[in-house]
Amino acid sequence: MKLKTLLMGAIACTAMAPVAMAERGSDGEVKIIYWQAPSILNPYLSSGTKDIESASLVIEPLGRYDQNGDLVPFLAEEIPTVENGGVSADLTSITWKLKSGLVWSDGSPVTSADVKFTADYCMHPEGGCAQGAKFDGVTSVDVVDDLTVKVTFNQPKPNPYGPFMGGQSPIIQAAQFADCLGARAPECTDANFGPIGTGPFVVTDFRPNDVIQMEANQNYRDPAKPAFATLTFKGGGDATAAGRAVMETGEYDYAWNMQLAPDVLAKMAEGGKGVPIAAFGTLVERLEMNMTDPSPDLPEGERATVAHPHPFLSDVRVRKALSMAIDRELLVEVGYGQAGRPTCNLVPAPALYASDNTDCLTQDIAGANALMDEAGWVDSDGDGVRDKDGVKLSILYQTSTNAVRQDFQALIKQWWSEIGVETELRNLDASVFFGGDPGSPDTFQKFYADVEMYANNFDGTDPQAYLAAYRCGNEPKPDSQWQGENINRFCDPAYDALIDELARTGSLEKRGELAKKMNDMLTKDTYTIVPLVDRGRVSAHSTTLGGVILNTWDSELWNVADWYRIK
Repeated sequence: MKLKTLLMGAIACTAMAPVAMAERGSDGEVKIIYWQAPSILNPYLSSGTKDIESASLVIEPLGRYDQNGDLVPFLAEEIPTVENGGVSADLTSITWKLKSGLVWSDGSPVTSADVKFTADYCMHPEGGCAQGAKFDGVTSVDVVDDLTVKVTFNQPKPNPYGPFMGGQSPIIQAAQFADCLGARAPECTDANFGPIGTGPFVVTDFRPNDVIQMEANQNYRDPAKPAFATLTFKGGGDATAAGRAVMETGEYDYAWNMQLAPDVLAKMAEGGKGVPIAAFGTLVERLEMNMTDPSPDLPEGERATVAHPHPFLSDVRVRKALSMAIDRELLVEVGYGQAGRPTCNLVPAPALYASDNTDCLTQDIAGANALMDEAGWVDSDGDGVRDKDGVKLSILYQTSTNAVRQDFQALIKQWWSEIGVETELRNLDASVFFGGDPGSPDTFQKFYADVEMYANNFDGTDPQAYLAAYRCGNEPKPDSQWQGENINRFCDPAYDALIDELARTGSLEKRGELAKKMNDMLTKDTYTIVPLVDRGRVSAHSTTLGGVILNTWDSELWNVADWYRIK
């Protein structure tokens, strides 16, 4: 059975499901499984998708992006625009108005002071906010009245929807996090593991890297929602076990990120207990090249920092050769089938922002070897590994534990061996790899390896904040608690200038041109990021779970308040 056929059936099943909302808590328990287990419920201290999405059940932003990428209000009365007066005519400020009567799950009122505090929390210079790019260009956030807050920018912002939009930028309660600013942020365990929120559920028990127990928020703004009285969020295991738990055994209601080979997914769907759902968005599986030296011989505090450039990945010719050696078509065939497309772009969509860069799509082993020769990297001692000035092309290549990713690692290791590169493979538990623990040596932010592979995407349909992540100084480092979105430590003042130009450019056509140029600088010009596959988002839900609308532009759990049990 083809994946495409499966997905058509899934869409039909969802469309025909009757809407049967009753009253809050009337549908018992809903069970969600993410094979990457959450390690924290504060997205400002982790950029891992599993942490952001589990937190979205509890804490919410002012506005979200719906399944079409359109902006919709959540805690805000409406989405501010120039037309309704919420965005200033000169585009230098945006004013948000909260819905009246909102309360936190503890019963206290939600006010604009909470919104301002959220900005202060993320923008604190010692906090190392994982979502700092959302606040790029913000000069102040001011309380106008109890329900109104004004965000001011350092220049006109045609796209002012960075702060407080989408699951990556929710509002946190000022009272709960008051003593958690700056370097103290990671120390606030109670707040980080059990945030007081406005969402449909509240945390009753959280065991990091394992399971979260939740119950319906009795103060949720819609008295009829959520339909479920309790929610179990199980983490860990692998994608295969998660898929089986929904589609074959029916033990769980929703499984996220079915990163499985197409034949495996099709076989699971024959179980009849659940259906796969899929959609393309901006999720790109890619290689990140470490521009700094991760050697354990360096003093702690200097390892993988800009103080020490990488001994061979600093050579763009090496990075380009590594990319040229890869057969992306085969990776798609092996790992994703119709749920994947080979890509050379970090930003594959929407079409307005997608570069026509196709240089990487044809594997060229001979060309890669010639480029290595030209750059002076040769096998001087006959051991099959190129070297130069006493430096061996020996790579530690890490990623999270997942069958598809390990298949990719094995293939890429083989191709790299054909161009004289020795590769050591390392895979880490996803809960740890994508966690935000500043004390762990194994997080993808700390990047104690030469190359790492993962995928992520951005909220909404505009890549401005996503591309702004690569600003000089935004790299994870000791004094930012190893938080930061510039994972490969890229730095180019010319790129920074384009960040600022994109931020003040209103013409959609010009914004598209700038985004494409920035994409190309990171990929085909410098190869600091080596895209592999434009991945469709594939998840699965029980045939008895209604209301699910897959969203590739925000948290997958964005409308969990609308889920219900089909009787």
